Amino acid sequence: MKFSTQAEYGLRAMVNLARSHPDIKNIQTISQEENISAKYLEKIMGKLRAKNLVISTQGKNGGYVLSDHPKNITAGEIIETLESLAIKCYDSHCQKKKNCSSSFVWIKLGVQIKRTLDGIKLSQLIK
Repeated sequence: MKFSTQAEYGLRAMVNLARSHPDIKNIQTISQEENISAKYLEKIMGKLRAKNLVISTQGKNGGYVLSDHPKNITAGEIIETLESLAIKCYDSHCQKKKNCSSSFVWIKLGVQIKRTLDGIKLSQLIK
């Protein structure tokens, strides 16, 4: 399984904010520290803000801050905001979908991936 750069960069940005929690950081600072395009990062942060994972403030001292303590935000919440974790069959026109013997594997794998990501807290990533 391969995650998009959006998920990777979003997780990095959130870890960056977790390290400075509860201080506000602006996009330019996060962008420079994480070597992520500020424009791309703004798009990512907009999605995280829409899911209430970050709070944004405007103005001279504006920026982003985590909406909760790092121990209460999971890697799963972040990644699922930025990427679909659904594991699908390769052939969407498969006639055996309902009785597919291999679907058990994909469903179980999806559950385990979600469980693993939901078990990782931001607070664990800042040590």
